[in-house]
Amino acid sequence: MHTPTPQVTLQPVTSDNYEAICELPLSEPQKDMLASNTWSLLEAAYNPGYQVRAIHADAELVGFMMWVPQSAQRVSIWRFMIALNHQGRGLGSLALQAAIREIAADPVVREVEICYHLDNEGS
Repeated sequence: MHTPTPQVTLQPVTSDNYEAICELPLSEPQKDMLASNTWSLLEAAYNPGYQVRAIHADAELVGFMMWVPQSAQRVSIWRFMIALNHQGRGLGSLALQAAIREIAADPVVREVEICYHLDNEGS
């Protein structure tokens, strides 16, 4: 039986969901390769232009993403995670596509880069 592909969307981080974002689980080895979502939300609160998004599959919170302006024309995705219990389902690819669409909506942006840890097998 074919499982339908979930609708993956990027949602604002709000007072209603930030705690759940901070609690999204990773495997122990992954924790050493990613900054915590808590730290990322703190960084975004004090750096104008940093953009944070909750990743949802259908209505369920499944991950987190943050991108930052490097210049007027370039944006860098610094943080991107899918919770442990949702990995391996293609949600990361769908979330990345959604992020690129949102970033590309800015007519000035010409480049998008993504930062990753070389030892992360999910990269």
